[in-house]
Amino acid sequence: MALYSAGMLRNLSALAKTGIRASSTANLRDIMSELVPVEQRRVANFRKTHGDFKLGEVTIDMMYGGMRGVRGLVTETSVLDPEEGIRFRGHSIPDCQEILPKAAGGNEPLPEGLFYLLLTGQVPEQRHVQWISDEWAKRAAVPGHVVSMLNNFPNRLHPMSQFACAIAAMNTESRFAKAYAEGVPKTKYWELVFEDSMDLIAKLPTVAAIIYKNLYRDGASIGAIDPKLDWSANFVRMMGFESEDFTELMRLYLTIHSDHEGGNVSAHATHLVGSALSDPYLSFAAGMCGLAGPLHGLANQEVLVWLTRMVAEIGNSPSDDKVKEYVWKTLQSGQVVPGFGHAVLRKTDPRYMCQREFALKHLPNDPMFKVVSQIFKIVPEILLEQGKVKNPWPNVDAHSGVLLQFYGMKEMNYYTVLFGVSRALGVLASLVWDRALGLPIERPKSFSTDKLMEMVAAAKK
Repeated sequence: MALYSAGMLRNLSALAKTGIRASSTANLRDIMSELVPVEQRRVANFRKTHGDFKLGEVTIDMMYGGMRGVRGLVTETSVLDPEEGIRFRGHSIPDCQEILPKAAGGNEPLPEGLFYLLLTGQVPEQRHVQWISDEWAKRAAVPGHVVSMLNNFPNRLHPMSQFACAIAAMNTESRFAKAYAEGVPKTKYWELVFEDSMDLIAKLPTVAAIIYKNLYRDGASIGAIDPKLDWSANFVRMMGFESEDFTELMRLYLTIHSDHEGGNVSAHATHLVGSALSDPYLSFAAGMCGLAGPLHGLANQEVLVWLTRMVAEIGNSPSDDKVKEYVWKTLQSGQVVPGFGHAVLRKTDPRYMCQREFALKHLPNDPMFKVVSQIFKIVPEILLEQGKVKNPWPNVDAHSGVLLQFYGMKEMNYYTVLFGVSRALGVLASLVWDRALGLPIERPKSFSTDKLMEMVAAAKK
């Protein structure tokens, strides 16, 4: 983690040497215009000096195993450490809860502040998040053809399918696509991707709220954006919820689900498609198609399904012995306990812990939360005893569904849409930097099994 902190310090040092000081404006694009050339020079100098440095070797198992552990991506916005968990530009989740600006009277960080941090590497002031809130409120209108499309989708179409379709269809609004067709120079790519990203993030709650109201509230109107409210608060109101505690939960939820370095499916898919210079709408739509998979974003839904079945079978106040028996029954049937384990982490997910702290504060006596707390104590010991997992601890998905249900959002099929709205903050911030740093189209080399066998045999000779 020190590498990122040192990188940010070098960045600030470079800013000082070029005579650039902390900008007096709150305009995020102007601030990025100062940061981008400095970071471009820093990366160029680093590659010139250390471009031949080797970071390890790839094994055959890694190639067949989904490239787990292969070090081959650059993502500026966050790093996932196996022992410490996620750090956003060097800051842990507890750090972000403390240092990022809050809404008036609120205790949870505003997602606007995290987006600023992910883009700039700097902790925002209140004026910065206010500027972003104002901008997103101005840009929130969804094109009429997209609204018509959403209103004509059949109810049987999964909310994530509707979400991805709407995002792709909104590329009629892409400033990047229009400018590229007109021959814009490469030096301007990042600026256009920034504008598209701001527009897209602004529109996502409106799209998501239309989907929610159409599927679960008989097509009721979502109402108008209130320019006095922050991004999360407007989202909650458009979906038809009024609870201030639920608004606080959404601020936390949208912050902690935003980024998880570049190797996860939704982040990598967005980066990969963007590397072809597809506009941010198409790139993010690809990421959402990946997020819709049961091994990625749908996992939070699977956790709640498993918990609901367990409670239906053994009751909502089961003994520890009954829980242990049910967990072993799950494992012995060849299934996994959803919500436990992680591809990288080797400790309890910090995103799980901050949701647990929220629950302890706001819903300590909720029966389902008590069950989640119970399995938090029981399942890791069983998984360790079974000996088949490297990380027996709960991840973010083990908790989020229970919180959403408590506040009345019981539609499990919709949960991944919330995840998607949040994930836009991280992957689109990364996409801006992909274009700012001029990263090329992604094209790794692949081999057939026969060729790999031939290469291994030759190496052994």
